Amino acid sequence: MLKNVGVHELEIGMFVHKMDGSWFDHPFWKSNFLIEDNKRLQVLKSSKLRGVIIDTSKGKDIVAPAPAAPPAPAAAPASARIRAISNRSKREAAASRPTTLAQELHAAEAIANKAKDSLHKTFLAARLGRALNVKQVEPVVSDILASVRRNPQAFSSLMRCKLKNELMFRHALSVSALMVSLARKMKLPPQDTLDCGLAGLLLDTGVNYLPATLDPLNGDFRNIEPEIWQQHVMLGYRALANTGDLPQSVLDAVLQHHERIDGSGFPKGLDGHRISTIARMAAICDTFDFLLSQTNTAAALDPAAAIRHMKAMSGAFDEDILRHFIESVGLYPVGSFVRLRSDTLAMVIDEDRSDHTRPVVQVFYSLESGEQIKPHRLELARCGDRDRIIEIADLSGLNLPATTHLREMLFLSTYKNPV
Repeated sequence: MLKNVGVHELEIGMFVHKMDGSWFDHPFWKSNFLIEDNKRLQVLKSSKLRGVIIDTSKGKDIVAPAPAAPPAPAAAPASARIRAISNRSKREAAASRPTTLAQELHAAEAIANKAKDSLHKTFLAARLGRALNVKQVEPVVSDILASVRRNPQAFSSLMRCKLKNELMFRHALSVSALMVSLARKMKLPPQDTLDCGLAGLLLDTGVNYLPATLDPLNGDFRNIEPEIWQQHVMLGYRALANTGDLPQSVLDAVLQHHERIDGSGFPKGLDGHRISTIARMAAICDTFDFLLSQTNTAAALDPAAAIRHMKAMSGAFDEDILRHFIESVGLYPVGSFVRLRSDTLAMVIDEDRSDHTRPVVQVFYSLESGEQIKPHRLELARCGDRDRIIEIADLSGLNLPATTHLREMLFLSTYKNPV
């Protein structure tokens, strides 16, 4: 007999017939199996599944609930308030507790989906000429900040390695997460950190005010004529300034994120410290994320190659802030393809907080045999002299899927391991 139950009602011995949720809501390859141990049970209970259908002919049935206990005497008002405050504090502390990248990815996926809806409504209003409701996207920043607090890499790594993200929304969410991580690395005050996240979401608002007749290649407005593309900065600034709801620092980031330290940027050719701190941060986060996507004049860069490229852009960025940024994402950010001393190729799948030069990788190809090998995880910081990164990998000429598809395949399979 099939029976629909909540994940909190599951017990060892039950047979899972079907799971109610998307493939990303759980880490199992098989959709039906017997819950044989506590580890598998806890993974199910901590998942994002809406419910589970069990087959009672193949496993244990749900136990009927015991009769409810009589209600306890009402607590004194002051005691109830103290208990409520204590419970809320415990919940908030638990919500910010550090997690692994694998654990945080489920929450990051949910945050991204929710954020996309909010951004879509805000950007659609801009395209239709309506007043912008900035407060609609403010909760997105709080959610992203909470995710970054739990794990600094998960949210931006997900945006970097998943293909099913429209460029404009993916870029806004990714830059917001990068800005929050950078602000935390720079030890900025809490309100400034939130402002950085909000600025990241809104940097390219002005794109919505460019002529509707434009049809940029791959939906990327950087592929249109530069003189038209550059107008998005002032258009976005004016639209957001008219809302009257935004801190000046956020408006500065929107207006100045294409300015450069040597004065070669736009729209005003500002240089040095005439560019606000938050705008200098935004210039770095915005450039890094855009270097990872292809335009009609430049190929997409590997994340580690993007870091190397930015370090070579003399005069473009604030050197101290760039150093903090590299510390926040790593010399080899998640999604980077690298060649190892063992003559194998691997992709970076996580940072190592003890040594950002020796991340965690997923090895997938042998250069000696010229063949793909069974992917396996390798913690380079614990390899000693046995293995290390030699260089950024060159995948050209190898019998491998397209880089973007390979990156998504390795990333998602890594964090969907069977229990």
